[in-house]
Amino acid sequence: MVQPDSSSASEARALPSTALNGLRVLDLTRVRSGPTCVRQFADWGADVIKIEAPVDTAQFGGPRSGPDFQNLHRNKRSLTLDLKNKAGLAAFRKLAETADIIVENFRPGVKKRLGIDYDTLSKTNPGLIYASISGFGQDGPLADRPGFDQIAQGMGGLMSITGTPGEGPMRVGIPLADLCAGLFAAQGIMIALLERATSGKGQWIQTSLLQAQVFMLDFQAARYLMDGDIPKQAGNNHPTSIPTGVFRTSDGHMNIAVTGNNIWASFARILGRETWLTDERYATAPARSDNRDALGAEIEATLKTNTTAHWIDLFTGAGVPAGEINDIGQVFAEPQVRHLGLAQPVTSQERGETELVGQPIIMSRTPSHIATPPPLAGQHSAEILTEIGLSSDEIEEMRASGAT
Repeated sequence: MVQPDSSSASEARALPSTALNGLRVLDLTRVRSGPTCVRQFADWGADVIKIEAPVDTAQFGGPRSGPDFQNLHRNKRSLTLDLKNKAGLAAFRKLAETADIIVENFRPGVKKRLGIDYDTLSKTNPGLIYASISGFGQDGPLADRPGFDQIAQGMGGLMSITGTPGEGPMRVGIPLADLCAGLFAAQGIMIALLERATSGKGQWIQTSLLQAQVFMLDFQAARYLMDGDIPKQAGNNHPTSIPTGVFRTSDGHMNIAVTGNNIWASFARILGRETWLTDERYATAPARSDNRDALGAEIEATLKTNTTAHWIDLFTGAGVPAGEINDIGQVFAEPQVRHLGLAQPVTSQERGETELVGQPIIMSRTPSHIATPPPLAGQHSAEILTEIGLSSDEIEEMRASGAT
């Protein structure tokens, strides 16, 4: 693993962001979509309190020491509460009166059964912003169906357009529905915070894996809604812009994106195939689309005469988009990735010195840093309960009853 220099590591650990100072977020989430949302607030300096059951349930998102849990739950404090225990529930409701934001990704009916839903909590905290993330929405015919990323990818159409034609549906290699639902929830919270500055009122924000996945179909969805076109799998080929895709070279593979007639002309000249510009099979974008397989074979015949690095230099110099196809190790060894600070140092309580994935947003005055590692379960329970006015005797009583 490539390690950053010690001065960078020291600075990252010492300087949590001040961008969201003063905001308190109660994190009732688990697994991925909810923690993805909450991480956006933790990384920019909000006081994020992770509410956990007294019995460690980290296995829902993998072991606490695992890369997934470590990457999702940094920059937080941890409070253990049994919300089914009368004292535990009372403490949560008191804490909720101090919160700006609550985020949860329970099945829709759970929060109402516990009495911690938006309608209940907003009675004593009218400025509360409450975000709910579910598999399929808070109501409707599928509201109670359990949600999972791959299920949403399939139901939301993504698997029908991913993969090679004729080989069946294929999921994307990351939990795209989970991640996007979390990010959209964070965006909704930010919008609600801006609106609250004027109205003084909070609101209930809802999104789901299914909503996020359908939205992320983007131009493919628009093709259907506007033209009735149902896109199919295209493998590594771009569905509409040809030639764009993966091509073999003498030492591997590379991506090339040839869009527009000017780039097409530059591309053909670099390959020494100016005749393509007048060849009726390739001269126009529709013709190239109709003859994509033949064109692809001709392109590869030339590319295989030299290395990926050779062709990237030529294409880049001529303004033709092209790039390497890296494995994950090569990604984090890439000088530009290191320059952008996407791997940030942290001293994990379970793993020691390591790195986690930093935020992909650069801010000139209030950058995000991974200031603290994921907390131990209940690490800050006494501290947080004291903040809401409980005495040491009351906290000890809660511990004895299993409430915390």
